[in-house]
Amino acid sequence: MFKTLLTLFLLCATCALHATNYLTFTAEADNSSFGIINAESNNPTIQYSLDKGKKWRRLDTNTVVTLAKKGDMALLKGNNPDGFSHGISKYTSFTMTGSIAASGSVMSLIDNKGDSKVIPCRGCFSDLFAKCTSLVKAPELPATELSMDCYWAMFASCTNLIQAPELPADSMKSGCYYAMFAGCTNLTQAPKLPATKLADACYRSMFSNCTSLTDVPDLYAKEMDWGSCSHMFAGCTSLTQAPALPVTRFGEGSCWRMFANCTSLTEVPDLYAEKMDWESCAEMFVGCTSLVKAPSLYCTNINNRCYKRMFKGCTSLEQAPELPATELYANCYTEMFDSCISLKQAPDLPATEIAEDSYTRMFKNCINLCSIKVCFESWYSNRQTLLDCFDHSFTKGWLSNVAYSGTFICPEELPEEFEENRIPEGWKVEKVKN
Repeated sequence: MFKTLLTLFLLCATCALHATNYLTFTAEADNSSFGIINAESNNPTIQYSLDKGKKWRRLDTNTVVTLAKKGDMALLKGNNPDGFSHGISKYTSFTMTGSIAASGSVMSLIDNKGDSKVIPCRGCFSDLFAKCTSLVKAPELPATELSMDCYWAMFASCTNLIQAPELPADSMKSGCYYAMFAGCTNLTQAPKLPATKLADACYRSMFSNCTSLTDVPDLYAKEMDWGSCSHMFAGCTSLTQAPALPVTRFGEGSCWRMFANCTSLTEVPDLYAEKMDWESCAEMFVGCTSLVKAPSLYCTNINNRCYKRMFKGCTSLEQAPELPATELYANCYTEMFDSCISLKQAPDLPATEIAEDSYTRMFKNCINLCSIKVCFESWYSNRQTLLDCFDHSFTKGWLSNVAYSGTFICPEELPEEFEENRIPEGWKVEKVKN
C-alpha cells in the first residue's frame, strides 16, 4: 500500500512538473552563465532551479548562475502578475556568457508556470535579452494579447541568435515589436507575422541591420498606422526579395526607410494604395543599390513628403515608375531619384501645377538622365505670388548634374529658362499642347 501511494505521489509530482512550461536556459558550451540587471529600481521576483524544479533559489542582481557543462539546464519562474518590467526605461535584462539556448515559455516569469497568454503591462519584456551575444535560441512567446512596447528591443543585438520564436498574436499594440530583433546579424529567417491590424510603430526597426536575413514573412494588413513599418528591414543587406504589401492606405511615416540600404534587394512589391499620408513612403528604398526596376506606384491621392528620397542612391535603377498624381503637395517628390546614375529617362510628370518644393532636387546627380516630359505651364504655383519677399524655386536643383545634352518636353506656355533650377543648359526643348 505504501509503495502504491509513493508511486502515485511521484507520478503526480512528475505530471505537475510537466504541466508547467518554465523558461529554460540550456548550456551549449561548458562554463556558460547568466544573471540579471535591474534598471531604475525595477525589481521583479525571479527564481531559478538547477535540479529540474526540486529546489528553487532567488535570482537577484548579485547572482551569477554557472552552467558548468554543456547540456546543463536552469529553470526560471516568477510571480509578477503586474508585469516583469514596467516600461522602456524601467526594465530587467538578462546577462549571459558562453553559449545558451532558451526554451519554454517566457510567461513563466509572470505566472510561475508559463500558462498565461496575456501580457499584463506596457514594456513588460522590453530589453529582456538585449545584447545577450551568447543567446543562440529564443524562448517561446505564446502571448496572443499584447501590450504597448511589450517586446521593445527584446533581442536587440543578440548577434548569435539563429532561431527566432513564433509570434502568434494577430492584433498589434503600439510599439509592441519595436526593434525586437534589431542587429541580430546571424538571424536568417524571420517569424511569420499573421496580424491583419497594425498599430503605431508596431514593426518599427523590427529586423533592422539583420545583415544575414534572407527569408521574410508576408504582411497582411490593409492599413498602416503611424510609423508601423518604418525601418522594419533597414540595413538587411542580404535580403533580395521584399514581401508583398496589400496596403490600401499608408499612414503617416508608415513605411519610412522600410528597406533603406538593403543593398541586395532586387524584387520589390507594387504599391496599390489608394491614399498616401504624410511622409508615408519617404526613403522607403533609399540606398538599394541593386534595384533595377522600381515598383509601380498607382496612388493618385498623395500627400506632403510621401515619396521624399524614395529611391535616392539606387545606383542601378534603370526604370522609374509612372507618377499618375496630378495634384501635388509640398516636398512630395523631393530628391526622389537623387543619384540614380543609371536612370536615362524620367517618368512623365502629369501635374499641371507644381507645389512647394514638390520637384526640388528630384533628379539631382542622375548623370545619365537625358529625357523628361512635364505638363506644368508655370515655374511657380498659383498659390505663390511673384511678389513674395524671395524667389522660392519649386524646382530647385531638380536637374542638377544630369547628362550634358537631352530633351525637355513641355507645354507651349512654359517659359524657356535655362539654369540649374529650370532647364539644363545644352538641352533642346520640344513644345507640345497640353
